[in-house]
Amino acid sequence: MISVASLAPFLGGALALGGIAAALSRRRELLVRWCCWAVGVPLVAGAFWWGSPGVTALAVVVGVVAAMEFGGLMGLSRPDRAVLAAAVSGVVLTFWLAPGHGVRAVAVGALAIAAVPLLAGDSTHGLRRLGAGLLGLVWLSVLAALAPLGATALALFVAVSVGDIVAYFAGQRLGGPRLSPLSPAKRWSGTLSGAAAALGVLAALSVLSLPMAVAVAVGAPAGDLLESMVKRGAQAKDSAHWLAGSGGLLDRIDSLLLALAVLLLLR
Repeated sequence: MISVASLAPFLGGALALGGIAAALSRRRELLVRWCCWAVGVPLVAGAFWWGSPGVTALAVVVGVVAAMEFGGLMGLSRPDRAVLAAAVSGVVLTFWLAPGHGVRAVAVGALAIAAVPLLAGDSTHGLRRLGAGLLGLVWLSVLAALAPLGATALALFVAVSVGDIVAYFAGQRLGGPRLSPLSPAKRWSGTLSGAAAALGVLAALSVLSLPMAVAVAVGAPAGDLLESMVKRGAQAKDSAHWLAGSGGLLDRIDSLLLALAVLLLLR
């Protein structure tokens, strides 16, 4: 049975190797990004170490920030963003406190999101606001799975993160056909290399299974492309500009979100 304690050496080793790679590259962007990881990874690990309360608190904070960033990309008004953030938080808390009522929480959140443009009588942009809000709710509510999955979710996070890093460097080095017009910088060579690295991490952590393998090899790249589609539609490079070297929080968890969704569907 995997635990947070058993993952600690892998997290520390990954951070150390990442720091060495960033230093050798002499690229300021990568050094700044590694500094963010050096702060963020211990916080995430600490939340998982605390157990369900810590993971739930982490999921709520991440959900609220990501909802605000997503709302900004989609051009949603402040009330729309606030209701979306509240709906995602409600789903996360419900899956922790009353797991049997999770579907009801999603339904209530969807009704609340629909109520904002309906009560405003927005016949011009109401449908767009409703569609964007429902997409955000479905996309971000998967964070509710973090607490039930526990250390397995943390292992998935490690594998997806390593896969993203390897895909970035391998794609630049190897080149080759583009993965999708949605993200011209991404190459099939990088995606396949990243998937192989992520599978290797799962094997090293003794959590390799068919659902986990499909999650990191298919779900993670698809999640990256999903956010690329949203950003292209918004004509934006990043989901936000507050996270040094990374843009926004949604830019860092896009792969994890769909990987979690795939894992839940296949488990």
